[in-house]
Amino acid sequence: MRVTLEIITRDTFDAVIALRVAERQQGFVATNLFSLAQAAVIPQYLPRAICADGLPVGFVMYGFDAEEDAFCISRLMIDSSHQGKGYGRRAMALVLADIRTREPKRDVVYISFKPANMAARALYESLGFVPDGRQEDGETIYRLQL
Repeated sequence: MRVTLEIITRDTFDAVIALRVAERQQGFVATNLFSLAQAAVIPQYLPRAICADGLPVGFVMYGFDAEEDAFCISRLMIDSSHQGKGYGRRAMALVLADIRTREPKRDVVYISFKPANMAARALYESLGFVPDGRQEDGETIYRLQL
């Protein structure tokens, strides 16, 4: 299965906003519709559909945060019917590869998650993210040294 990050278009918009996390994960991540609204008014956000063989299976949003002076991954979700297939890990690898090519060059990436989201914690730690020591807006902040 080929996993790609795709710009969201009129053709994929409805499919992306229809993606949902599992019920037990509600509250861990904002809806894709809310995230796309944020991206419409905050130009540094890069919203992308996570696609498996062209089919949207998830959503990720990242970008340069001037306050942090670093790139931040602000959203990552995989639709409940597509979880457990490795799409989140593959998407994160693609996001990190893209960040490495972007300006301004920075050597750290931040990500945050709700402390109760143990699946996110396990994924991010397996990718080399470590606790930053901060909590913000009820989320634990992790960082990755590139």
